[in-house]
Amino acid sequence: MKVVVGASSFAENSDKAINILLNKGIEVVKNPYGRKLTIEETICHLQGADGLLAGLEILNEEVLSQTPNLKAISRIGIGMDNIDQKAAKKHKIKVSNTPDAPTTAVAEMALAALLTIGHEIIPCNEDVHNKIWRKRIGFSLINLNVLLIGYGRIGRKFAEYLRLLGSNCIIYDPYQPEMFEPDLETALQKAEVITLHASGNKELLTKENFSYIKDGAVILNCARGELINEDALYDALNTGKVSHYWGDVFWKEPYEGKLLECKNAVLTPHISTYNRLCRESMETEAVFNLLEDLGIGDK
Repeated sequence: MKVVVGASSFAENSDKAINILLNKGIEVVKNPYGRKLTIEETICHLQGADGLLAGLEILNEEVLSQTPNLKAISRIGIGMDNIDQKAAKKHKIKVSNTPDAPTTAVAEMALAALLTIGHEIIPCNEDVHNKIWRKRIGFSLINLNVLLIGYGRIGRKFAEYLRLLGSNCIIYDPYQPEMFEPDLETALQKAEVITLHASGNKELLTKENFSYIKDGAVILNCARGELINEDALYDALNTGKVSHYWGDVFWKEPYEGKLLECKNAVLTPHISTYNRLCRESMETEAVFNLLEDLGIGDK
């Protein structure tokens, strides 16, 4: 049996997941490029494969129609926007993901970003390196009004951290409107911090919705780049409508867009799950899912 890996960083920091496969006598072929595969590279990489440990490579009808041996796709991570699940079903390919493993890591990263922004750590560091001894005033998380857009596993974990630090959590979830704030525009007007944890790629912070945002608000995004209108965000950062933005996800990755011009944008290369414990947990869970779907699981 042959398993190929699309995820570029698989087994970089831990051999646990790959050894589970090797100990079963399974041939494992890792991503040979160390980056996201193109469609053509994915098709070539998948030839003869029974299973795929998927990263963010595109897995659409074009790809799946040319991989006749493929029986299972196990996504290392939560999001499955890159996988055409209708096409997978058509070709009788089972699909799974790892929704639990990233929860704490991503929530920790969002908290780290908020604390970094709130305490002006990045500009203070730059000042000291430039021999400027300047004391900047930041903001506290105590009594901070934080709007969480999306309240799944990661949103709930982040809210747990925020409440422990004294913040007031406002919840808007487009899939659970009856349980929380029913109207996004009203919720935006209350928030000093807006943090995105929604699934899907429907634009939620539209150009129009930026008009409801409080002046000087902070926006955090570790969910999807497509949830925010990039042009409106760029304008808001330049006018001060939005004081700071942290983004770990982008409209196109690697990111080369206009936010690179904004000094009040903290940008990280999609690394919220990149800690040793999280990566090992995600990879191991993905391997067990794949073996289960291939009919040789023994959790």
